[in-house]
Amino acid sequence: MVSRFVDRVVIHAAAGAGGNGCASVHREKYKPLGGPDGGNGGNGGDVVLVVDNNVHTLLDFHFRPHASALSGKQGAGSNRDGANGEDLELKVPDGTVILDAAGEIIVDLVGHGTRFVAARGGRGGLGNAALSSKARRAPGFALLGEPGEAHDLVLELRSVADAGLLGFPSAGKSSLISVLSSAKPKIADYPFTTLVPNLGVVTAGESVYTIADVPGLVPGASEGKGLGLDFLRHIERCAVLVHVIDCATYEPGRDPLSDIDALEAELARYTPSLGGELAARPRLVVLNKMDVPEARELADLVKPDIEARGLPVFQVSTVTRAGLRELGFALAKVIEEDRASRPEPEATRIVLRPTAVDDAGFTVERDPDDETGFFVRGERPERWVRQTDFNNSEAVGYLGDRLARLGVEEALAGAGAVPGCPVTIGGVTFDWEPSTPAGVAVMMHNRGSDPRLDRVERIGAAERKAAKVARRAPHEDDFDDE
Repeated sequence: MVSRFVDRVVIHAAAGAGGNGCASVHREKYKPLGGPDGGNGGNGGDVVLVVDNNVHTLLDFHFRPHASALSGKQGAGSNRDGANGEDLELKVPDGTVILDAAGEIIVDLVGHGTRFVAARGGRGGLGNAALSSKARRAPGFALLGEPGEAHDLVLELRSVADAGLLGFPSAGKSSLISVLSSAKPKIADYPFTTLVPNLGVVTAGESVYTIADVPGLVPGASEGKGLGLDFLRHIERCAVLVHVIDCATYEPGRDPLSDIDALEAELARYTPSLGGELAARPRLVVLNKMDVPEARELADLVKPDIEARGLPVFQVSTVTRAGLRELGFALAKVIEEDRASRPEPEATRIVLRPTAVDDAGFTVERDPDDETGFFVRGERPERWVRQTDFNNSEAVGYLGDRLARLGVEEALAGAGAVPGCPVTIGGVTFDWEPSTPAGVAVMMHNRGSDPRLDRVERIGAAERKAAKVARRAPHEDDFDDE
């Protein structure tokens, strides 16, 4: 059975959810008030992509596109924490590029062992033992576990090779790579024999480099014609490009110069997503099939014209192996120069970026669809809302206390919120009822007009007046006596 090559897939990565915390009270004989002992929930597992040199295709993801990590376990009584969900590691080939649903590159995975967290697991919820404090000695609630992240990602394999062989179908690229290296690609005399990239390792003196034989190129490939983009993206990483020209073709309207023009036109139109224009890279021209007399005559005729364009020319024969040694060393020289020109990798530096002193960790925005509504956005308040059990009034009160301590009510008051206006946090909408002094101040029309004091003012007006008279009366009597 022939293995199928797949170099582009879409996967659905779903991390594990965090386990819920446990609300439990310690129960033991002769200890009726044993205190809270609910354990924390376990964290959900991550979905991690790992580069493995033993993997050469994305075939597994083609048949199994859904990848889900395990969720964390729920906490239990007697201060027993739930188990963490196990991470799911997915092996990908070297040179895999990860893109989001919009086609933007997220990360380029190059090098054995490189890791990328595609989806992070949710945090486990705290149990009531962890929520207890001096003010709340016996919480009757626990926090819920967070849901894990879920993303749709596009995985594209782009060959990691130093040199790329370009040419029309049946130009002899597969034959060339088979004699330059130990690769054994499929070879035949019909178009599009090569349907998948072939990689080979070439040794030229002390230089060792990789060479890629990729699917044949036809005019319009930069627009997706033929194998199109399936071909072009596999040469994005190459340091040098080699035009392999068939000098023994019998197709009408084709000759070495027109083939080179067609190849150059496609390179100029294609814009690599990994950066660096293909048309600006070093290029060599290989005039192939010199074992055919007519081909040699044609090569001798066009070689001066090609060299006049500034392109080095090599005449080779994969049958007699003539000119292969010179080609191998010429490629090695260009590749070594490219390697030497690359900057040395910098040492890993840890950059600490402290939070600004005026950064509250959240923002308050008006609802564009409702002039009375507001949105509170921020990692902490949104996470707190997700972890709150709204069926438990004590848990809701705890959420209100946390939001008040964070300064959410003050920010809402400053933004013009009034009691009863809808406020949305993390997808949950509720009517705002101020509970802190800063929030209650919103209910005051002017200084001293707090509605909570109106009743006291009305009822106690007479008593205060009488008390004032009573306080002054003894003083006046004493003065008269003197």
